[in-house]
Amino acid sequence: MKRVYLLLAVLVVAAGLALLGLVIAEHKGYVLFAYPGFRYESSLWAFLALVAVVWLLAYLLRLALRLMITSGGLVNPWSRLHRRRRVRLAAELGFLDLAEGRWARALRHLRRAAEDEPQPLMYYLGAARAAHHLGQHQDSDGLLEQALNRQPQAELAVALTHAELQLARGQADAALDTLQAMRERHPGHHLVLRQLQQLYLQRGDWSALLGLLPELRKEKALGDAELAELERQAWRGRLMAIGQDEGASETALSSLAHAWQQLSSAQRHEPQLLGVYAEQLRRLGAEGEAEALLHAALKRSYDSHLVRLYGLLRGRDPARQLEAAEGWLKQHPEDAGLLLTLGRLCLQNQLWGKAKAYFESSLAFQRHPETCAELARLLAQLGEVEQSNRLFQEGLGLLDQRLCGVPVAVAH
Repeated sequence: MKRVYLLLAVLVVAAGLALLGLVIAEHKGYVLFAYPGFRYESSLWAFLALVAVVWLLAYLLRLALRLMITSGGLVNPWSRLHRRRRVRLAAELGFLDLAEGRWARALRHLRRAAEDEPQPLMYYLGAARAAHHLGQHQDSDGLLEQALNRQPQAELAVALTHAELQLARGQADAALDTLQAMRERHPGHHLVLRQLQQLYLQRGDWSALLGLLPELRKEKALGDAELAELERQAWRGRLMAIGQDEGASETALSSLAHAWQQLSSAQRHEPQLLGVYAEQLRRLGAEGEAEALLHAALKRSYDSHLVRLYGLLRGRDPARQLEAAEGWLKQHPEDAGLLLTLGRLCLQNQLWGKAKAYFESSLAFQRHPETCAELARLLAQLGEVEQSNRLFQEGLGLLDQRLCGVPVAVAH
């Protein structure tokens, strides 16, 4: 069947050509082009055939030129095709070297990629990091400047990288200037705020960090849990920093009380912050106020850390302190920290035998260096020198377990 269709198609084409030949033979037509010094005349069909031949030659010439250009690009090492290939290869090698810590090779490859790339930002940033790791800080800054000149719209990305490298070099003031400028130009940007937060933490600039917290909260730059911990850390640092240079003075106490009142009611009930505040009151000579604060806090909610601190405070009425602590013992009889506190309070009340019993009970639950030291000091006063010395040695060992692995030379 297929052969029949093929034969019919051949017959149709042959008939068409024969008909076309008859038409051409019967109607030759005439074409004339005349111009001074030039004359062309032919039949219409000859002219059409000439046009077809000229069009075919032009097409073949264009095709040949395109093939020559393409093949020339494949052969010519400076062609656009080869340039793109070199950029891609240099970028791949550069980023691989950067990730694997081969700084000199990364710098060479990424700088080469950046020179031939119309959008070179990432290559310049990578090259700047490599130069930084090589200690070539001037070259690193120069590469960042080139990145900014080539892509001015990437100012923020360049500045963030610059601030990060400045901070790594210990140039905290310069990094702060960079980040503050970006904060003004790009308010609310999460990365700017987070880098500022890290910078303030590193510098221990608690006041600045506390001032940044509202913006961090507003822009949701941190999660709720992380933000709460950061705020707690900032207030802890702020409270501990008060009076460091002034010592025990009315001014320091006033500053401490003012800072404490700035905390929310919930924060003033947090054991960590309460402990720091009480420690500062103790350091500044306001032990009575610290004892009253902790006594009220422990009545509201028991906390082992605050109980341990309570034993270090000498309140206005040591007997009342001891009575309160013995009341807590009924509900927490196995708290080693509370037993340590009871021993210390007994020392304040000159109850030597009772203090010894509490210290020994505390050590039965936990071998703590502070308890060893307190009991050793008491035993030395009571004349039990040998036992006191053993406890002092145990306390030192507990302070640094590495002492157990150090050989001790014994003189003979």
